[in-house]
Amino acid sequence: MTDAMRFETAAIHVGQEPDDSTGAAVVPIYQTSTYVQQAVGKHKGFEYSRTDNPTRHALETCLAALEGTDHAMAFGSGMAAIATLAMTLKSGQKVVLPDDVYGGTYRLFAKVLIDLGIDFVSVDMTDIEQVRSVATPEVALILAETPTNPLLKILDLEALAGVAHEVGALLAVDNTFATPYLQRPLDFGADVSIYAATKYLGGHSDLVMGTLATGDAELAERLRFLQNAVGAIPGPFDSWLLLRGLKTLAIRMRAHCAGAARVAEWLASQSSAAKVYYPGFSDAQGHDVATRQMSAAGEPLYGGMVSFESASADEAIAVCERTELFFLGESLGGVESLIEYPAVMTHASLAGSGMEVPETLVRVSVGIEHPDDLIADLERAFS
Repeated sequence: MTDAMRFETAAIHVGQEPDDSTGAAVVPIYQTSTYVQQAVGKHKGFEYSRTDNPTRHALETCLAALEGTDHAMAFGSGMAAIATLAMTLKSGQKVVLPDDVYGGTYRLFAKVLIDLGIDFVSVDMTDIEQVRSVATPEVALILAETPTNPLLKILDLEALAGVAHEVGALLAVDNTFATPYLQRPLDFGADVSIYAATKYLGGHSDLVMGTLATGDAELAERLRFLQNAVGAIPGPFDSWLLLRGLKTLAIRMRAHCAGAARVAEWLASQSSAAKVYYPGFSDAQGHDVATRQMSAAGEPLYGGMVSFESASADEAIAVCERTELFFLGESLGGVESLIEYPAVMTHASLAGSGMEVPETLVRVSVGIEHPDDLIADLERAFS
């Protein structure tokens, strides 16, 4: 993405030139596994679709531009992206995780990678001194989320990058909640930006995919090697769906953010919501950092996620089961609003870890429906 090309334009045009052979304005779905070669070892840039595919190549070109870098890779899921990144580590090295990390990320490190000799420690990453205290020479990766999932903590990426680089570690940031429209981690010193593209990037709850982006050419070469060697890649149709989703990401994120602000304000006025987590509140943890890190065209925007605590676990579950417009389901970031009970759903794998989310917690993903209708739906559920 050039300096002259703004985000909205790049999302529609970069990597998506009209098809040479037909003039098609939309990148074709190259639903093929193999490519005919003109001679032994002589081909047109593609040999086998695990290694590369024209539709996926267009997607990765566009993703890199939106991240402000030259290197992006697509994977079969967000967890496949994180797992492939973890394969750059060696036995004996250590990872630092947030203390309210996504349950699937915790499961990967606690139940899989630990058996391969890759240890981890979790800390409250809002406290830079806590991070620094565990950033020993064995630490090779600090893996952050901001806003975190599900308590929406805001982390100072520039400060975290400083701590990571002091000990020669990488800083990778799961930027799923913010998207590159609101926040580009590489701009704040991060080495890797991670997405569950299933969520906001796709935006329509019809694909599962993950992505990595980096400005480090050497790391990018290693990640591309692993992408091919491990093979956890998306198919051409899902790549095409994600390209379609990226075209409207900017206008969708503005609608998500506006709706979430309205829903959060309403929740804050309700006695049934004991505590509301939303970084847009002026007194919220990390509000000033969020204002500095999360913006579009200079305007602070605080994302489409809101969490709140009910008076009891039973009431939290009841609210989740009473909504109609807010569908009860895992995931987030689609045009439709979702509500869930993290302790039993997305974060169930944290049970017994000491990192459990509150049993009274409800997480909502605010879609792009009219906010008044969403508030009316919550009002019915609360009553």
